[in-house]
Amino acid sequence: MEHQNKTFEVQLAGVPMRLKSTHDSATVEYLVNLVNEKVEQILTDSPNISFQKALLLAALHMAEDMVTGKRQAQSELDNLETKAKAILSELESSPISKIRMDS
Repeated sequence: MEHQNKTFEVQLAGVPMRLKSTHDSATVEYLVNLVNEKVEQILTDSPNISFQKALLLAALHMAEDMVTGKRQAQSELDNLETKAKAILSELESSPISKIRMDS
């Protein structure tokens, strides 16, 4: 099934925008709020920073969060794979497994 683009009217960091997305309105709203909160946080923490720099810092912080999350997820997957291989190896070498294979 092909996803169709829908158009959304949003305010992103105070800038009115028209976005096209295949996501539902709740997802688009969540993403817009995420960006708006990050920009607002930077502007609050650094009131003398320019709006453009705040946008760039927000993008950098969000990219960092994404990369960190991906690295953590990959590390967890690697650990699960190692554990699964160890369990499989134990099962294959267990006496019960050998009895069933001989039958």
